[in-house]
Amino acid sequence: MKKLFSTSFLLLLLVLPLIGHSEIYRYITPDGKLLLTDTPKHRGYTQLVKTHRGWEPKKADYHKPANKRALSRYIRKAADTYQLPYDLLHAVIRVESAYNPRAVSKAGAQGLMQLMPATAARFNVSDPFNPADNIDGGSRYLRHLLTLFDNNYTLALAAYNAGENAVIRYGNKIPPYKETQNYVRKVLKLYRANKAS
Repeated sequence: MKKLFSTSFLLLLLVLPLIGHSEIYRYITPDGKLLLTDTPKHRGYTQLVKTHRGWEPKKADYHKPANKRALSRYIRKAADTYQLPYDLLHAVIRVESAYNPRAVSKAGAQGLMQLMPATAARFNVSDPFNPADNIDGGSRYLRHLLTLFDNNYTLALAAYNAGENAVIRYGNKIPPYKETQNYVRKVLKLYRANKAS
């Protein structure tokens, strides 16, 4: 408990001097360390804004090319390891989290590929907020779904969103959930656009 207090106190001491400034930026290093500053050193930093929930990232900043490039090596490695289209993984991450490694959904899904805690445990993801771990686990799950549904991207993506049992329950068709139908449409549209560019 003493260690927890001193770590929290140290973080508070680091943040307090920045609160007086109009702009605060954060950078999450590839190994998951959090850096805060009022003077970003490169484009990989994300501006934070004050909201009713506290300090949060500006959503649009995650779409910056520098953020995509920073994640591309993990995406490329996962694509090669699990024999997945590189552009498909980019599309999934864009729709799931908008490239926000700290994203948390209302349902509790976490990180870049929005892994539910049970899915993260199932695919041995120890830290869902670590970009490399999250992309590896999400890619492994997507590969599992593609194998399960005979490489049918539509069904695999529907299962990624709604769960594999939902797809099976509806006779190996996209479940009649508006969210899932929109999700599949968005990911496939982005995937095709990525491939074409």
